[in-house]
Amino acid sequence: MAELTKAAKYLPHDEPMVLVDEVISVSGERACCRVVVSQQGILAPFLNAIGELPAWFGIEIIAQTIGVWSGWHGRQLHDGKPSPGMLLGGRGYRCNQAVFPAGAELVVTVTLLMRDEKIGSFDGMITINGERYASGRLNTYQPDPQELQQLLRQGKNA
Repeated sequence: MAELTKAAKYLPHDEPMVLVDEVISVSGERACCRVVVSQQGILAPFLNAIGELPAWFGIEIIAQTIGVWSGWHGRQLHDGKPSPGMLLGGRGYRCNQAVFPAGAELVVTVTLLMRDEKIGSFDGMITINGERYASGRLNTYQPDPQELQQLLRQGKNA
């Protein structure tokens, strides 16, 4: 079980693109993180004029919680910088409202459904005050170092 720590430790992202703040727990098949929708928090650059976060950010918040799961497990195997992963797609993402309300604490839980060497499928859920607010299933891809270099070269040449 991971200790309460900053999620950025397990993510390859740089600020301001880190959208989850703290790791609550990580285990073999689950990860749980939190972030507060606040003008003083890490989500501040993405909030609307009244301090709310558009609901579609929930997909990336769930994806980054998967990234925390992957980064935490990667650190158990080797002590290096987390490797970038890719979001292949999502199914059934639903949010109760068009926005996450100002001041809300989002607790994000992901559960591994299936994983092979490179592809994973996770159920994700975002709760506010213990109530399900958003959920969906995300599929991810973990490129090996050679694939990642090739993708980065292609991106520079595009």
